Amino acid sequence: MSHVRTGRPIRPWWVALVSGMASYIDAAAIVSFGTAMVLLQAAIGLTPGEIGLASGGLTLGIAIGALVGGRLGDRFGRRPVFTVTMALIIVSAGALAFAGSFPVIMAAALVLGFATGADLPVSISTISEAASDANRGRLIGFTQLLWAVGIIVCAFLSAGVASLGQLGAQILFLHIAVISALVLAARLAIPESDVWLTARDERRQGIKTVRADRASVMDLLRGSYRTPFLALLGFYALTNMAANTGGQFGSYLLVNAGGVDLQTATLIGLPFLPLGIIGALWFMKIADSPKRFIYFTVGSVCWVVAQLVYVFFGINLTTAIIAGLIGLGGTVFASEGIMKIWTQEQFPTLLRSTAQGTIIAVARLFAAALATVTPLLVAWSPTMFYLFLAIILAVGCAIGWVAFRTRDQHDEFDAESQKEAVATVKTQPTLREGESYESVG
Repeated sequence: MSHVRTGRPIRPWWVALVSGMASYIDAAAIVSFGTAMVLLQAAIGLTPGEIGLASGGLTLGIAIGALVGGRLGDRFGRRPVFTVTMALIIVSAGALAFAGSFPVIMAAALVLGFATGADLPVSISTISEAASDANRGRLIGFTQLLWAVGIIVCAFLSAGVASLGQLGAQILFLHIAVISALVLAARLAIPESDVWLTARDERRQGIKTVRADRASVMDLLRGSYRTPFLALLGFYALTNMAANTGGQFGSYLLVNAGGVDLQTATLIGLPFLPLGIIGALWFMKIADSPKRFIYFTVGSVCWVVAQLVYVFFGINLTTAIIAGLIGLGGTVFASEGIMKIWTQEQFPTLLRSTAQGTIIAVARLFAAALATVTPLLVAWSPTMFYLFLAIILAVGCAIGWVAFRTRDQHDEFDAESQKEAVATVKTQPTLREGESYESVG
């Protein structure tokens, strides 16, 4: 067995914290951007059209970034990509903090979206490759907890600066810049993934292992990888459309379709924040056990039923609370958390970030497409809109259930090790950490 060692000890939970802050920053960027645009609307004279374009640019940037960053992470290593992306986040957040015109805001929004999107798949792969089979699910699930914390912190921060105008927007963006600078400093001490270095070394030496040979994007559409890849694309794209709608238009739907006043619609989400934290901790507890597929199944049913509450009983304050409580099972156990774990365990080292980034990118584009027509669909028929959400959730979860009822416990890390154990290994000089497998393959 050929290994490239960095010479530095790996502390999996520290790697999970530092790398997982990508999820915190992603949540912070999305939540803060919406509030900041409202604050800047009056301060520098942004029009509704400009705010829409900037918000769309952020979402588009995240999608493109996830696609590009995932592939670069497989080709050139996790460490250089997550270092560059964090630096770009600092620069773009700083530019947004002091932007005085729409062109600067638009450009910075695109860069901020691209950098956060590119960081996500690489950071998740870094975590999974630092983990063991016994704690990989928990460590990946930890990123969901950090994402929830990002939402909570920025929600309270937004409320605190809501009356400060442009200064409030600056505080929101500088918060992202400062946190990113701290994360960048911590990441400089994290070495390159030993799993990735080993795969690169084996590829250079011509050693026939799964992790060294499977490096082409087309491999995702061939053989044993095609089914999980297409299933994850369908599952996450469809379920994320519903999740994004709840997060982006929850208050809008209650006000415009349920007759609830804005203040009440905003406050109704507060009790669900600690429940979301409890749910994330619960998911971490079962993430490495065979029980997780049972939880996924139950969560899928809960998520569909939550939408049907609105279909059969209308949209009002009471149904919002009931649907929120029921739907929490879906968002915790049958959504992004399980998608991340399945993606990390189903694909080999030199395709892992590529697959993760592609799945995230496609889902963000689907969500953005639905968001552009959501107000029109709600105006046409709120009941039919929620029926539509129930259907796409049912289809998405069914895709995941059919594909992973036999693959849930498959772990490509084990498959790579088994293949590696029978490989003929030649003694060769190891590569320098900065080299790309493409440059020596």
